[in-house]
Amino acid sequence: MRHCFWYGVAIHHARDGGKAVYESRKHDLLPLRDFLRRVLSHVFYALVLIFSTLCLGVVGNMWFETITWHDAVLNAALIVAGIGPFILPATVGGKIFFSFYGIFVGLVFMATLGVVLAPVAHRLLHKFHLDGDDA
Repeated sequence: MRHCFWYGVAIHHARDGGKAVYESRKHDLLPLRDFLRRVLSHVFYALVLIFSTLCLGVVGNMWFETITWHDAVLNAALIVAGIGPFILPATVGGKIFFSFYGIFVGLVFMATLGVVLAPVAHRLLHKFHLDGDDA
């Protein structure tokens, strides 16, 4: 089986030009080095998602509240971490933003878990399928 890596995702060269997917149950497990590269790429994607969420929170804090950028970073970071805001919003727009931003951060948290755990879960399921074929 010939495969190459593009952002950590195995691209299998099929007759249709190849698709960016994980290996199917017909293929062997990826070597450990390639699997670790895939995990690291997923962690990178998760960090980009978290950083983007943090930037959105900073911009929203500065837009709706009259606070400095370092207070906005602290507020957004504490919300992303799940602790809650350091400076409570004083304006109606700020309160509405914080409400939706809190919900959005919860969804980003779940999506981040999925992104980070996807390669591990896929490898476990793939290993169980390979073990089931041997029996």
